[in-house]
Amino acid sequence: MSNSSYEKPDHWSIKAKKEGYPARSVYKLQEIDRKFGLLRKGIRVLDIGAAPGSWSLWVLKRLEGTGYLMAVDLQALAIASAGANFRFIRGDLYDQDLRSELLAAGPYGLVLSDAAPATTGNRVVDQGQSEAIVEAVIDYAEACLGQGGSLVAKIFQGGAEAGLIKRLRTRFTAARGFKPEACRPGSFETYLVATGFRP
Repeated sequence: MSNSSYEKPDHWSIKAKKEGYPARSVYKLQEIDRKFGLLRKGIRVLDIGAAPGSWSLWVLKRLEGTGYLMAVDLQALAIASAGANFRFIRGDLYDQDLRSELLAAGPYGLVLSDAAPATTGNRVVDQGQSEAIVEAVIDYAEACLGQGGSLVAKIFQGGAEAGLIKRLRTRFTAARGFKPEACRPGSFETYLVATGFRP
């Protein structure tokens, strides 16, 4: 028997499997989208850290064949990764050639990131690595969002959130932390949500 609740299928994991999503994380994005009204037909979206693909799949369903989704991850997706309005690139978000390619497909109306570092078990180290990823995602957002665009990024809670929200508020009309109900009870992840980008 597993000692980790992360290894046991919960309500959200079972629901995701039944509904054809590769991971339970889709319900976090659904809740964020319902609360903040981020997705609409025709929007261009950049999904950073897209694997296994639940967020990308949800975005494509919401777009209903309109707009455009560009997705990137070091790992392959568990969903179909090509379509008239969808492109997936497997690579490192820190790679400058990849960055240029992603930015060239903008401007975007929404930048999403459910990316997380490979955890070490050392909470301080994991939080620091998570913060570094979020800072890189914000750099992307500031470089490729259009007027009024939005950002959603996962971060491991550890004290850095306040500083990052302060940074976001210099370029967005609103920024805050938000923890969806679909997060596991013992998880220390939360999300930064920023709206109303000012280029």
